[in-house]
Amino acid sequence: MELSRRSFLKLSGAGIGVTALAQLGFTTPAYAADVELRIREAKESTTVCPYCSMGCSAIVSVQDDKVVGIEGLPDSPINRASLCSKGQAIFQVANNERRLKKVLYRAPGGTDWEEKTWEEAIPAIARLIKDTRDANFVEEEEIDGQKVKANRCEGIAQLGGAALDNEECYLASKFARALGLVYIEHQARI
Repeated sequence: MELSRRSFLKLSGAGIGVTALAQLGFTTPAYAADVELRIREAKESTTVCPYCSMGCSAIVSVQDDKVVGIEGLPDSPINRASLCSKGQAIFQVANNERRLKKVLYRAPGGTDWEEKTWEEAIPAIARLIKDTRDANFVEEEEIDGQKVKANRCEGIAQLGGAALDNEECYLASKFARALGLVYIEHQARI
């Protein structure tokens, strides 16, 4: 279709006229819905998504000690207010009736779980770490006929999670290296 100068001016004039008439009030006004938000009374807090180690930030709305809403943080340079389906599932992590809230212990060879307090569990975990480290610690090894210091533990591995920030990862890796661990990995690399 060939557009002449006269046709162009006619179409432009018609478009301007329609726009001018629309501004005079010949359109239906839009009204905001008067709906009370369920997060109106909630306290907001920011957090980091614990899943894929991208470090996406989220705003969590909490009311009566229960998570009532989650959304992406607009100020985050990583996710810019958006969350993937896994990030949206943080809601279900906090509000899951199957979530464990107490320490459960099953004796070696046992079939039943029993509840323990943190005062019982933490020293027991520390004792198991110490015993495993002592049993698997390599002080020296022989390489090409020469004895060299090894000072490593090959019986324990440490895996970092995506919810840890840089400072927590630094402390966790320092703790693992102080134990002599060589198998140190992080979820971001897996």
